[in-house]
Amino acid sequence: VFAMGDRGTSNGSEVTDFILVGFRVRPELYILLFLLFLLVYAMILLGNVGMVAVILTDPRLNTPMYFFLGNLSFIDLFYSSVIAPKAMINFWSESKSISFAGCATQLFLFALFIVAEGFLLAAMAYDRFIAICNPLLYSVQMSTRLCIQLVAGSYFCGCISSVLQTSLTFTLSFCASRAIDHFYCDTRPLQRISCSDLFINRIISFSLSAIIILPTIIVILISYLYIVSTVLKIRSTEGRKKVFSTCSSHLGVVSVLYGAVFFMYLTPDRFPELSKVASLCYTLVTPMLNPLIYSLRNKDVKEALKKLLEKKNTIV
Repeated sequence: VFAMGDRGTSNGSEVTDFILVGFRVRPELYILLFLLFLLVYAMILLGNVGMVAVILTDPRLNTPMYFFLGNLSFIDLFYSSVIAPKAMINFWSESKSISFAGCATQLFLFALFIVAEGFLLAAMAYDRFIAICNPLLYSVQMSTRLCIQLVAGSYFCGCISSVLQTSLTFTLSFCASRAIDHFYCDTRPLQRISCSDLFINRIISFSLSAIIILPTIIVILISYLYIVSTVLKIRSTEGRKKVFSTCSSHLGVVSVLYGAVFFMYLTPDRFPELSKVASLCYTLVTPMLNPLIYSLRNKDVKEALKKLLEKKNTIV
């Protein structure tokens, strides 16, 4: 496989497929990795589909916060589905190949959903800021129209970013190798096997990342600075605890996602295995944890889930 993957090609147009090297472990451990991926992916499907079902079926959850949460579950479900099934197939495949078009599609969809999630988390932070700092104006300021615009804007930003990133990556020439040292198609591993001059490409990629990450982090930080300031003015301990409880779930999700992203992109190229571990955190671990974090720490979701399960048991 590696001999085949290292065979060069003269230019990018002649590349018809790539080889996803995956994890550099002994072959006998592939079964264990497959079972681990299968378990995590099953939990992602169960948790996120369950969360969407609960939000859609319970009228009490017809609020901006749960509208955003439902979209977060939808995004988590889809971008993990772009990665996990192919990774599991490759544990059993000898060739571990992915077509040129398949690789481009995987990168495009993953980039779209991961960027959309970043903007959606910023919108959720803004929603919590309005709910806590201006509760009397919440229903007016967080109108249905604004919520739809914020979600649509998240997907639009994700789409624009994804088109640019995918176009930049797949206009490179891949004459050095076909073997991608990763378990899915991502920009940095693809750049490593390119023989093109990467200076302009890296400048544009860095600028694009800065344009995406900085505004979302700034919105989240400013929102929580105002939230903390407001919470400290609340005299009752019970009131403070209630407010922090509604925000802690969101903060946990933000910390895991951005922590993993920063760790991966700050890891030097000479440590590809560390990048793979960080990638696992935000491609599979984060989508698995999000429904658990929000359901276990949210009284409304727990009650709605209990009601839904009781209804199913009654029907049975």
